[in-house]
Amino acid sequence: MLKTIIDISVNLTEFICVLMVVVYIMINNRLYSIDQEKITIRNGILLSLIFGIFSIYGTLAGFNIFGAYANTRDLGPALAGLVGGPFVGLGAGLIGATHRYFMGGFTVIPCTVSTVLAGLGGGLVYLYKKRRIVTPFQGSIYMALFEFFHMGLVLLLARPFDQAMVLVENIAFPMVFANAFGMYVYGFIIVNYRRQQETAAAKDRIEGELKAAHEIQTSMLPRTFPPFPDRKEFDLYAVMYPAKEVGGDFYDFTLIDDRRLYMTIGDVSGKGVPAALFMVIAKTLLRTEALKGSSPAAILAAVNKILSPDNEACMFATVFCAVLDIRTGEMEFANAGHNPPLHAASESPFEFIDVNRAFVLGPLPEAKFVDQKLKLNPGDSFFLYTDGVTEAMDPSGRQFTDDCLKETISERKGADVAAVVRNVLGDVQAFVKDAPQSDDITMLALKFNG
Repeated sequence: MLKTIIDISVNLTEFICVLMVVVYIMINNRLYSIDQEKITIRNGILLSLIFGIFSIYGTLAGFNIFGAYANTRDLGPALAGLVGGPFVGLGAGLIGATHRYFMGGFTVIPCTVSTVLAGLGGGLVYLYKKRRIVTPFQGSIYMALFEFFHMGLVLLLARPFDQAMVLVENIAFPMVFANAFGMYVYGFIIVNYRRQQETAAAKDRIEGELKAAHEIQTSMLPRTFPPFPDRKEFDLYAVMYPAKEVGGDFYDFTLIDDRRLYMTIGDVSGKGVPAALFMVIAKTLLRTEALKGSSPAAILAAVNKILSPDNEACMFATVFCAVLDIRTGEMEFANAGHNPPLHAASESPFEFIDVNRAFVLGPLPEAKFVDQKLKLNPGDSFFLYTDGVTEAMDPSGRQFTDDCLKETISERKGADVAAVVRNVLGDVQAFVKDAPQSDDITMLALKFNG
């Protein structure tokens, strides 16, 4: 007796495993929907057919014992009901029950009735749970209780009673175990699949939001070149390529009045959304202060005092800020921990200019900044960049370096500002090869025509 029960349990468990693999393949190939909030008529019919066929398969894979079958026939309709509701469960149950009815046997009536009720009962649980998927444990408990009910129907309706009792004694445990185990495995697959769906949906939503944030951030930077077509005193071009969808680098420029050009470049600590938010605030504040006509050092000091008090995350930005008198070529600038710019006289190669590094914007409200001056003559060029250029790394971890930048930009000195920037970017990308971009890359080039 014990050996018979063990053999039946093992074989039915094997069947359940095969059944679950098939269901898993169907789910991942989207052969039917398990979105319980959107069960359409078409999906309902499809679910009824699929689980009705499973019910027939559960019968055929069972074992004939004393003229009856130990099987997992009730599992298909129960699953249909739990996934799709009463009508879906009833449909699957009728398919499985019809097949069982024509097989005959002294348990035909209780087994046929139980198959229909398995689907209907699963549908009632579906309604009780307000269309939420049952947990694997809840599903297995439901299936175990229903199989006990099934055994009760056999004892109540099958005749002769003595034969029915012997049958129940032999198949009760394996049928309860196999169906409950099958329901648990199925529930486990469904719950994990739903989690995958939710994760994928959340990922798509985040990617969509980041794409929108990228577009918003990019739109906040001047992108029309030449920016001032009617001003022939200078040429200007700039780009920003974030390492992620959004970044912390920024550049900006605007005419303060008819003769003064404000320009800045900055690099916020970190990457991603936090850096982008800090970048937006810093860039906006810098422009606001610049339009007041303040000196570069005063602009940096004013913005720093605004950023510092509420900077609990201790974020910071390196910033280079300059104001150019486009009539005389006099440039006044101040630096907040940013990389030194490159300057080239009309007949000379590019050289790094000596700047007061000062402190970065953000952490210390009393940080001091110093104004410095540089005279640009007609034909001079001025190049600003962030450390994403000089610290770009190739697959072996080597950096592009300041010397490479200086050499690269000097070789393209005679080109227009747009070509200079694009050529530097091209050289950086050629150096990096297929290594992932490690930091935001931002450049701003100016040529003073006088």
